[in-house]
Amino acid sequence: MYQTFSAPMYVTALKMLGRHDLAADTVQRAFVQAWQAAERFDPARELQPWLYAITRRAAIDVYRRERRASEQLSLDSPAVNEGDLAFEDATMDETWRAWQVRQALDQLHPDEREVLRLAYHGGCTQSEIASILGIALGTVKSRTSRGQRRLAELLGHLRDGVS
Repeated sequence: MYQTFSAPMYVTALKMLGRHDLAADTVQRAFVQAWQAAERFDPARELQPWLYAITRRAAIDVYRRERRASEQLSLDSPAVNEGDLAFEDATMDETWRAWQVRQALDQLHPDEREVLRLAYHGGCTQSEIASILGIALGTVKSRTSRGQRRLAELLGHLRDGVS
């Protein structure tokens, strides 16, 4: 479970807190909380949203702890609330979608994944990809097409508005 979910949980915490050390602390706390609450988890539900919610709450706790530790709060200081954190719901949704895209990419055949990585992340043309990989242009085109088709299948729920 840690291998599968720790990286996206870390990214979520990092986007909220803006510091690597606090994000790492948040992930650790979130896994401890998940372990402690495991018996209350409904196995009929998906694990990802449950861990996402625990991570958000743990990040808020870490933020509050850090703020108390770093500032001498007077009695008339306003209470810390979620709105003070450096995140927006849209940003969290984007993080969640990016996590799902990453999982879908991991399910592609390595050849298809590499062609798509070079095209979208590397900004390469199909001719450049063929040259880099030492394969025929037609092979690049067919791998690109198969990879895109498979991603569309795997990520159809995002298009339909279901997370």
